[in-house]
Amino acid sequence: MLLRTVLRVSAGTRMLPFLLGFVLVALGDELTAWVTPAYGLAAAGHASLALPFACAACAACGAWEGGRLQRGGVFGRSPVRSAPAITAPVLLPVAAMGGLGMAAALGTAVLAGGTVDGVPQPGLFAVWAGLLLANTLVGSVVGRVLAPVVAVPLALVSSFVLNAYPAAFDTYWPRHLVGGGLSDCCAVDQVLDGRAVAGSLVFSGAVCAAAVLLIRRRGTPLAVAAALAVTAGGVAAGGWTARDLGPEPVRARSAAALVCDDGRPRVCLWPELGGDRSAMVRTEVRQVAATLAGRGVAVPEGFTMAARPGPGEAKLGVPTDALARDVAPAVVGGLLPRAPDCARRGDPYPAAAAVGTATAWLTARAGPDGATVPPAGIGGRFTEEDAARAARLVRLPEETQLAWYRATATALADCGTLPPPLPYAGAAAGGGTR
Repeated sequence: MLLRTVLRVSAGTRMLPFLLGFVLVALGDELTAWVTPAYGLAAAGHASLALPFACAACAACGAWEGGRLQRGGVFGRSPVRSAPAITAPVLLPVAAMGGLGMAAALGTAVLAGGTVDGVPQPGLFAVWAGLLLANTLVGSVVGRVLAPVVAVPLALVSSFVLNAYPAAFDTYWPRHLVGGGLSDCCAVDQVLDGRAVAGSLVFSGAVCAAAVLLIRRRGTPLAVAAALAVTAGGVAAGGWTARDLGPEPVRARSAAALVCDDGRPRVCLWPELGGDRSAMVRTEVRQVAATLAGRGVAVPEGFTMAARPGPGEAKLGVPTDALARDVAPAVVGGLLPRAPDCARRGDPYPAAAAVGTATAWLTARAGPDGATVPPAGIGGRFTEEDAARAARLVRLPEETQLAWYRATATALADCGTLPPPLPYAGAAAGGGTR
């Protein structure tokens, strides 16, 4: 059959406008929200929101095409060609339809992120391709054994459920088999974890092999048993590969990609910030650090955007589209100790109650006069109560303020130290509290 004939009669060709319209209109707002600016991998990961819908469309169209071949008796009329050889060119436009739908999602997310540079990891595209092909092949098998009125809606709904709902499971590995965590990839200090890619490819490869086996052997009992065994093996092997992953299929980005300078303090930024913005961030970091150091606050030797700061470094959580007003809060956030492992495990962490007040106080000390607390709610970093406590604190003697801050920073570093109470008005350094 001529290629133009295959394309003209394919269900994938007819479904393509509907899939593109759904991706661009129904998913458009979701695809453009929360994309890490200027980071190509983040845009590609976010585009994976459309993957369950593209897979469902492929499964439904595959079911229609499989049923059409079965009803036409094509497999019995071409004994020279094998069933997979007959099926492949018919299903190719269906899989291509899914790929074009994902390309539309990727383009939407890339435009929202404001970048076209940085080719994402090929593994992410491989996961897309494997799952789209697996759903297309399984749909064609369903179409060969059931009537179209049953096969098409069954393939559509079943595919969407199996591809979308594992992301809601408390057990994490099933979501990675179907790419359910890809939409959470990636912050600028993260990259895609290869275990998620390998687990999904093992699973989709097993499903494709099982479907080809059923197509080739016409669904004989032995072929069905072998296909079930192959699928189960794929689930087991893929699940074992992704067993240690958390809800997000990411790992820390290599610090080798950071661009560092020799200033004091040293500032290390990801290349996505660009030249002019990078220079602005470095200048602002040093100005804020100098202001805080001049008021007695200990400042580290360096600030870094790496996921895990090294010795003598503080985390600098500026966005890739940072403005000057974003730098001071990022410096302040890096000076406070990160929540310890015990707190992340859910153990009691009494010092957490002091984080907001310490943040508000540091923000005030980083300001021009060192005594003006900004309005609460800016960036959601502290509450009105935190701002009121910090406003009382900055009116106390400087040594009293610093003693409270140092004791609070010590308490924040573990789960067993109570935070110090706020000093009362007029207290000397290390004196009365209330």
